[in-house]
Amino acid sequence: MTVTSTGGRWVVPAGKAVWMPAGMSHQIRMAGDVRMRTVFVRDDAREGLPKICEVIGVSALLREAILAAMDIPLNYAREGRDSRVMELILDELEQAPRLSMHVAFPKDPRLMAVCQHLLTRPAHAPSLDELAARIHVSGRTLSRLFERELGMTVSAWRRRMCILLSLPRLAEGASLAEVAMEFGYDSPSAFTAMFKRELGMAPTMYVASRDSLHR
Repeated sequence: MTVTSTGGRWVVPAGKAVWMPAGMSHQIRMAGDVRMRTVFVRDDAREGLPKICEVIGVSALLREAILAAMDIPLNYAREGRDSRVMELILDELEQAPRLSMHVAFPKDPRLMAVCQHLLTRPAHAPSLDELAARIHVSGRTLSRLFERELGMTVSAWRRRMCILLSLPRLAEGASLAEVAMEFGYDSPSAFTAMFKRELGMAPTMYVASRDSLHR
């Protein structure tokens, strides 16, 4: 699942969740066979809940508590089992690990134009000077603006973009060779090396871990 808002794009792998603050306009795109559960939480329910959009880990306990909550009426009693299930969900949400599955979008319209160019042409890896020429600045200026606003280089942003956009393709069953070509890598091994550096696992391990959740 991919979630896009004005602040960026988040990729939500199988078995994970996205925390979305109330009132945040967003779009959702599904890839492959997806089943989703939505939990609505009051802003003041707990102090330790996320304040921004984030991808979070879902423990086995949280997953089962959410499934149990599906049978609880909206006007449940504030004491007893139903209330304890809801409190357990809040406990698990508070301590859920935050995952780096996000590519940020800049506020500067010039930088956003560069990002949109990269997003729409993932197979092409233009040089820094080529990108800078699109917004009529020098390569050095583009690099400085990018790092100041997003905290990373243009090439690092593109790598993160490619990784996150590749996850839905892998979820759809695309081969490693197909995905590597789509994102401008010369070979599956080159793509695998980059994927492993960014996420700490090979694409095959990611697919295997995803598939294990559906058995």
